Amino acid sequence: MTNAPETERTRMRAGLPYNSRDPELLALTHRARARLQQFEQTPSNATVPRLQVLRDLLGHIGDGVWIEAPFFCDYGAHISIGAHTFINMNVVMLDSANITIGEKVLIGPGVQLLTASHPVATAERLPAEWTPGSGQSPYVTTASPIVIGDGAWIGAGSLIMPGVTIGAGAVIGAGSVVTSDVPAGMLAFGNPCTVQRAV
Repeated sequence: MTNAPETERTRMRAGLPYNSRDPELLALTHRARARLQQFEQTPSNATVPRLQVLRDLLGHIGDGVWIEAPFFCDYGAHISIGAHTFINMNVVMLDSANITIGEKVLIGPGVQLLTASHPVATAERLPAEWTPGSGQSPYVTTASPIVIGDGAWIGAGSLIMPGVTIGAGAVIGAGSVVTSDVPAGMLAFGNPCTVQRAV
């Protein structure tokens, strides 16, 4: 039995450094952009067509989910949203790795769920084999999944960074920068976000 050849997408999904300007990944991005444009142009009272566009875009969307426009994501295929979740306007999901959102979750306006990151050292961000003038700069990227548990509430303008898990029923205060896990049933806020007390 032979292994399938390694691609930039398989590297991305495995959490390894990858080139986000790879043709396969760009094709997935362009597909998502087309679906997002269609979503933006669908009237907000056209519930069934809106949901159909989201079902075509996202990996999974449960019953009773509502997403306000505008909404932004990289691929869509790596996003799973549980039933009865509400996502307010201007939410950004960079779904290079999986973004798993539970049921009955509230996500405030302007929240960003960011699975992707880049090397801190400038010299490591562009691969050595890249030739200037050969096209878009293929910045080295890695990605780690984000999980938001059932019944959590993410306050407006919060940033959820790569690899973070927010437990069921946790509340994240507005404007927080969440760089580490938040246990279930806890109120946390700040920059960096820290646990304050039980809900």
